[in-house]
Amino acid sequence: MSFRWSRAAAVARKEVYHVLRDPFTLMLSLGLPVFLVFVFGFAIEFNVEDLRLAVVDADRTRSSRQLIDTFGSSGYFIVEPAPSPDGAFRALTGDRARAALLIPGDFEKDLYAGRGAHAQILLDGTDNSTVGPILGYVGAIESIAAERIGDFDPPERVDVQARFLFNSELNSRWFVIPGLGVVVMAILSVLLTALAVAREWENGSMELLLSTPVEPLEIIAGKIAPYAVLGVAAMAFIFVISLTVFAVPFRGSLLVYGAGTLLFLAAYLAQGMLISVLTRNQLVAMQVAIMSGLIPANLLSGFIFPIESMPLFFQYLTMIMPARWLTDIARESHLKGASLLDMWEAFAALAVLAAVTVALAVTRFKRNVEP
Repeated sequence: MSFRWSRAAAVARKEVYHVLRDPFTLMLSLGLPVFLVFVFGFAIEFNVEDLRLAVVDADRTRSSRQLIDTFGSSGYFIVEPAPSPDGAFRALTGDRARAALLIPGDFEKDLYAGRGAHAQILLDGTDNSTVGPILGYVGAIESIAAERIGDFDPPERVDVQARFLFNSELNSRWFVIPGLGVVVMAILSVLLTALAVAREWENGSMELLLSTPVEPLEIIAGKIAPYAVLGVAAMAFIFVISLTVFAVPFRGSLLVYGAGTLLFLAAYLAQGMLISVLTRNQLVAMQVAIMSGLIPANLLSGFIFPIESMPLFFQYLTMIMPARWLTDIARESHLKGASLLDMWEAFAALAVLAAVTVALAVTRFKRNVEP
């Protein structure tokens, strides 16, 4: 099989004319990624703040008030007094509070007697996403309160100070935005080629193209090239938005990040091409593209759930998903300033996945041309 750049360029030129005449494709490839990153970038927030805390103070002493003030001044909780433990429980069940602090009547007495002061936190376990952060806040507030409360000599303790590198403020948007751009482009890249080529199969124009001397690899390259340019443009828009609107730092190399993006787009655009070759129907192609692009990219790319926390089988399964590797590259380039050498495994995986996906698309395309 011979490959001529002129024939691939002719296919690409035809596809460019088709895209320019189709406002929906342009909107889908350029407008939708920017819109989704804007919306979800502001909507997704992993930091939990301003939680309503129902407080029952049965002790009403200086120590109990200092404990309550410590919770209120932390910035995480909005303190709302409750008349009794039953009232605090009703506030939890009625969604008027996300947690409740119960201070017993002998709080200060036990503190000065050396028996240790104990209070109880009730958490709404139906919302698992807030329980973990609240427990983290309570641990930090507990140590601060121990220093503020009482005129007693606290026992000696080991002082361990934590320092967060690369994201000292634990800004969740710095973590979310790079991965969000990857997920959005993973979905759209598959859809772009899957729908565009399936439309040609339905309209019958693909058969005319296949009747020419153009080889399958030239058709694949020519079809992918214009959408790769659109994908790079969309990723560039997302990159600028992440820097200017969400103030996400970028400490790595633009050249390295761009190379990873090209491999990522090649893999997903070829996946869309493979879907369109197999289905030849826009509706079916869209359904398969969503199942193979949207769901895995969201759940198994590490965008939301840490891959290290998944069962071993799913950890291996994520290795065949390009979104997993570009998510690593994006986060490490933005926050750590990692080099190509630091991320060689991700680049090697993306290169292999892109080569395998393109080879599969070409093979299936050829088989359908010459059954």
